Amino acid sequence: MTGAVPEAGEPRTNLRETWLLAATFLVAVSGLIYELIAATLSSYLLGDSVRQFSLVIGVFLSSMGLGAWLSRYVTRAMEGFIWAQILLGVAGGFMAPLVFYLYAWSGAVMLPLYGLLILIGVLSGMEIPLIARALKEIGAPEFRFENVLSVDYVGALAASVAFPLLIVPHLGLMPASLTFGALNLLVAGLSLWVFRAVASRTAVVIWAAALFLTLAGLVQAERLVSVAEANLFEDDIILSEATPYQQITVTRYRDRTRLFLDYSIQFDSLDEHRYHESLVHPAMALAPRRRDVLILGGGDGMAAREVLKWQEVAHVTLVDLDPRVTALFRDHPDLSALNDHALSDPRVTIHNMDAWQFADSSDQVFDVILIDLPDPKNLALSKLYSRQFYGALVERLSAQGLMVTQAGSPLFAREAFWSIAATLEATRNPLAPVQGAGLHVRPYHAYVPSFGDWGFVMAAPQVLTAQSLRDLPQDLRFLDQQVWQAAQVFGGDTEPVAVEENSIQSHALVGYYLDGWSRWFE
Repeated sequence: MTGAVPEAGEPRTNLRETWLLAATFLVAVSGLIYELIAATLSSYLLGDSVRQFSLVIGVFLSSMGLGAWLSRYVTRAMEGFIWAQILLGVAGGFMAPLVFYLYAWSGAVMLPLYGLLILIGVLSGMEIPLIARALKEIGAPEFRFENVLSVDYVGALAASVAFPLLIVPHLGLMPASLTFGALNLLVAGLSLWVFRAVASRTAVVIWAAALFLTLAGLVQAERLVSVAEANLFEDDIILSEATPYQQITVTRYRDRTRLFLDYSIQFDSLDEHRYHESLVHPAMALAPRRRDVLILGGGDGMAAREVLKWQEVAHVTLVDLDPRVTALFRDHPDLSALNDHALSDPRVTIHNMDAWQFADSSDQVFDVILIDLPDPKNLALSKLYSRQFYGALVERLSAQGLMVTQAGSPLFAREAFWSIAATLEATRNPLAPVQGAGLHVRPYHAYVPSFGDWGFVMAAPQVLTAQSLRDLPQDLRFLDQQVWQAAQVFGGDTEPVAVEENSIQSHALVGYYLDGWSRWFE
């Protein structure tokens, strides 16, 4: 294809120009969606979302640069663009299914994910230069390269808005990958028709085969997801759902229920009482008052269930980011039974918002604050274990209030555990602001089979002098006075070590956490 004169029977130049600009928008959408799918997959399966998103963006953009450079060696711009769309439809469409299946059967993630990401980036990088050349070759009137870039950027904006709000909640990652693979193949198919004078029989046959495979995958997407997840989890999956915030999976074996968020276990109904009794009751027992209680995290309602065992409790405020989690554990008959329908109790008020935002904006005062947030495996979560966050929470404590946080494993991530304790000790004490004193802390731990040796840190502005737990509820299954005494003793491999406090400037905690767990399990 060379000049501006259309071949016999070929559509006019203005139609071809309009289609190429429309194709620019569509390929920009699909390209960014692939990038977001890859970043989400890596954060689900490899952890540390900030690091993984950063790596994916860097690799993808550099691959696009390579693709843009390689496009100069494509002699026929329109044919090259069509082939790029066919290959993108296959590589991008089957990226999520392939990565999920390889992870489920072999545990491999890095090589297939980043290999496909580089291929998709190279092909995506070739698109705009080839479209620009094709527009020049058809003699598009008043062609300007910035028009192509403008359409490309608008497509990227549309994709970035749609991904968290529409695509992940309503499609999920595997069907989304196949759907946008089909979109690339649709672009290829329409380009084959609009520029049929340059379309080869080979391209048409391969395009048709790729489209058939992708549509077949879409039809069987639910089954593909079920088969992959069946190999990821030991038990039967009774619920699997993607939200704008995370992947929720609930499994069951006989009367045993487990919750996974982003494929990481959150509780096992067989032993969750050990964790939640240890988190809740020491602080409740030692607090002089327990009328108003704040729970940060704990959207499954288990901590609220334990809090409501104290008759003095008049009001529980539960703050959890994901409204779908709290809705499931409030309304689903099987899941709400696990927390004794605590989230439907009239004393419980649920706020679906960020914990920091709540601490910063609320003017409420609480007698006990329970922090049941995910582990600090990335910067976004690390800030919720920082001196600045704890400082905001102290402002929400009553004069004799107590707060306690889950603090990870003092065995598997020893430095991380003691960093959390050191951070609370460094947090400004409102009862002694002039002296610059920190909070008084009491670290303790308990064995939870699903997690191993698990730690907690209690903190208060006043000295924590009481050693015994008074007036514990009668129906506890694990915690008693003897268990509490033992919980405050740390062995030689879990005792305190010299560590840095965690702040939003340093985020020392993330490194401690990742290094500790990788030392044991990688």
